[in-house]
Amino acid sequence: MALQNFVDYVKICCRSGKGGAGSLHMMRNRTTSKGGPDGGDGGRGGHVIVRGSSNKWTLLHLKYQKHIIAGHGESGSRNHRHGAEGEDKIIDVPLGTIIRDVESDKVVCEITEEGQTVVVTRGGLGGRGNDHFKSSTNQSPEYAQPGQDGLEEWKVLELKLLGDVGLVGFPNAGKSTLLSVVSAAKPEIADYPFTTLRPNLGIVAYRDDRSFVMADIPGIIEGAADGKGLGVRFLRHIERNPVLLFLVPADEDDIVAAYRTLLGELEKYNPQMLDKQRILAISKSDLLDEELEEEMRSLLQQEAPNLNPLFFSAMAHKNLDTLKDQIMAAIEDANPDTGLSKGPFSPLPPPLVK
Repeated sequence: MALQNFVDYVKICCRSGKGGAGSLHMMRNRTTSKGGPDGGDGGRGGHVIVRGSSNKWTLLHLKYQKHIIAGHGESGSRNHRHGAEGEDKIIDVPLGTIIRDVESDKVVCEITEEGQTVVVTRGGLGGRGNDHFKSSTNQSPEYAQPGQDGLEEWKVLELKLLGDVGLVGFPNAGKSTLLSVVSAAKPEIADYPFTTLRPNLGIVAYRDDRSFVMADIPGIIEGAADGKGLGVRFLRHIERNPVLLFLVPADEDDIVAAYRTLLGELEKYNPQMLDKQRILAISKSDLLDEELEEEMRSLLQQEAPNLNPLFFSAMAHKNLDTLKDQIMAAIEDANPDTGLSKGPFSPLPPPLVK
């Protein structure tokens, strides 16, 4: 997918349809010259509806479609005939999309399941025909209700990628290299910071025809939670991942300080992210000898006694199988009933490559 084709934020205007007017009609035919009221109701205006689709991976199709306009309801007619409802406008969105109201900034809904539908802007009600207003004291009402006006609301759609494990690390920590080696994803890789400018997903094949989804986001820098670098724009993409894989490169000047910084930025952005299953891995470990590796392991275990740091190298294919084992064990621990993420976290197709 080309860089410019990944769109995870759009602002659109949703305009629902106006309800049809109720009919003001008195029954007249060849045998009845003064019949009672028989005006039908107007049809409701069309809704604007969002629907989850696993075939969508981006909000690109909405980038240049700023106005979503539903149809108006038709007016009622004689013989108690109701007007047709206005045409609903259905917007297909990727799983993981959040719809937020611009004016109130409140979350309207989250789309996390295939086929899930939510009415985000309701159509106007159809007016009632004069047949509804007849009574013993007013047997020929000469009025009917007009249709209710539709609504015009601005909505923000934000996409949060759905994966099983999210990669967390500084620029040039080796996240994209790892993703390209263990999956069929082809992220851009180069020897300079912020090579990755958009999130990437990869399906990682595992034993017994099982798989999990790995999400890579642009690198975090100190102050990212406050908007520095690429800021919080992409941190939301790992909010829904039940497992976080922290990558610290072996050539980092101070690996303990680097790990603390990553934890601190996630805590400032959303403290609940620290409650997720966590794996600490040291990338580019082919640059280390055994003595340096043991020294780094000791320093990291003093900082985080509950974590057993794994030293691996994507380029040298060192300890990749062990890393997969740890990731799968963490995913199963997070969701023991399935062995993979529940429900919306596994919307992707089976792996295409091994």
